[in-house]
Amino acid sequence: MKLRPFLGRSIPALMITSTLIGTGSATAAPAPAALAAPNISVAAVQADLAQLQSIATANGGNRAHGRPGHKASVDWIKGKLDAAGFTTRVQTFTSSGATGYNLIADLPGGDTNNILMTGGHLDSVTAGPGINDNGSGSSSILEVALAAKASGVAFTRHLRFGWWGAEELGLVGSTFYVNSLSSTEKSKIKTYLNFDMTGSPNPGYFVYSGASQPTGSVAVQQTLTGYFTSIGVQTELTEVGGRSDHAAFARAGIATGGTFSGAEVIKTAAQAAKWGGTSGTAFDRCYHRSCDTTSNINATSLDRQADAIAYTVWTLGA
Repeated sequence: MKLRPFLGRSIPALMITSTLIGTGSATAAPAPAALAAPNISVAAVQADLAQLQSIATANGGNRAHGRPGHKASVDWIKGKLDAAGFTTRVQTFTSSGATGYNLIADLPGGDTNNILMTGGHLDSVTAGPGINDNGSGSSSILEVALAAKASGVAFTRHLRFGWWGAEELGLVGSTFYVNSLSSTEKSKIKTYLNFDMTGSPNPGYFVYSGASQPTGSVAVQQTLTGYFTSIGVQTELTEVGGRSDHAAFARAGIATGGTFSGAEVIKTAAQAAKWGGTSGTAFDRCYHRSCDTTSNINATSLDRQADAIAYTVWTLGA
């Protein structure tokens, strides 16, 4: 998640160019999903995080924009998706004098005029490997995508997944992607789900407020809060404003939603009573630091969040 004032909305102007490369194949719970969502294996998500950690370790300790660790992360995820039968493409752009990469993956099938897109950023800051921020969201989305393909479910909506570059430099990759779409192509994306930091070590369970976000979706909010209610986890609504990659979609008039387990903000006593953990300590004390490693993950939060992503994709994609 990009460092900004917590409720900040502004998005800086970007100077970028592009190429395309590599084509491969707090409300009541909503009604139950028409299709039963799978349980996403937290062990599989953790294995993905271990791979991202290894990539960072082999590439100067980070996976940041313009550094080899980010491209290696893109290539690794693309390889898994290609092997599973997704149609993938890598979109390149230039920012701060370096090439950045977005990875887009489409699950064949569904109504391509009614797209449900799920995404999160794949880059880290230069200070560390970015395993919670945002290896956690990236790996959870990957496992949900693979589960969707393996399920053989004929989703009514077309499912698209995105892993963004240069989020930490100002939401560059996701903004570029949205701006690269024609008006017609933008109109086909009916909903965008964003997952940025889902395994914070002192976690909270925040759901993007559908009422307060620009084009925020109350339906997405209710689906997410309903899932957490069903497993006995209380949530809080949060207004993340322009702090993560949903912002470009919201500015384009696309309905948005997502979850967040907390960053540098301090957990209150009331939140610790509700969620456990330690009050008076940041949700993620290693936010944007070198200690954001595989040791900086709460497995319970990671597990619950991955299952919430799957439930939401299955519910809204049915």
